[in-house]
Amino acid sequence: MAATKQVDALTISPPNFQSGEFKIVGDAPFVQHKFSAKSRKQMLADQQKLGGTKGKKREPRDIEAEYKAAMHIGEDGKYGIPCAAFRSAMIDACRAAGFQMTKAKMSIFCLPDTIDADEGTPLVHLEGEPELNESAVRLESGVASIAIRPMWRKWSAVVRLQWDGDQFSMDDVGNLLARAGMQVGIGEGRPFSKKSHGMGWGTFRIAN
Repeated sequence: MAATKQVDALTISPPNFQSGEFKIVGDAPFVQHKFSAKSRKQMLADQQKLGGTKGKKREPRDIEAEYKAAMHIGEDGKYGIPCAAFRSAMIDACRAAGFQMTKAKMSIFCLPDTIDADEGTPLVHLEGEPELNESAVRLESGVASIAIRPMWRKWSAVVRLQWDGDQFSMDDVGNLLARAGMQVGIGEGRPFSKKSHGMGWGTFRIAN
């Protein structure tokens, strides 16, 4: 009689996702710089032209239009911060917390309150009133320029998070968000900017 080969059973537990919300308050100004719809359309139009854009006549800058175009505004008309900003900051904060970033990418998510009315980006509601900020910057080409961006000096938000309960407890998530606020930041000029040491902007703390 032929022997029967035994197959070990593989048990995969079902997803154990939990959720909660955290009120955060800015410790420093928050500065935003959305890639405007006008810039996207112009870039696409230039790329579709034969012969490039050499010799193209430059139009005068519309400061007010640039300022408004740099904001994320939801379909409900409210200001917003991309959900990806918080998720990315928390994943980056894993470096300091000693947790594997690859696991965090699969284990923590930011839930949207609305989506950007222009490009569909998921957003968290941003509380506060912006003002026009003019900052001297140096472009990748090395040319100096003036960046026109909205700045919120006083701001807050309620961040709704969802996480894998087999990887994190609620305290873990709160501590990771707190680290993200203090050590990474969000928006322009944040401490853990990939291209600079930051401007001291975009830091926050948990209020509740």
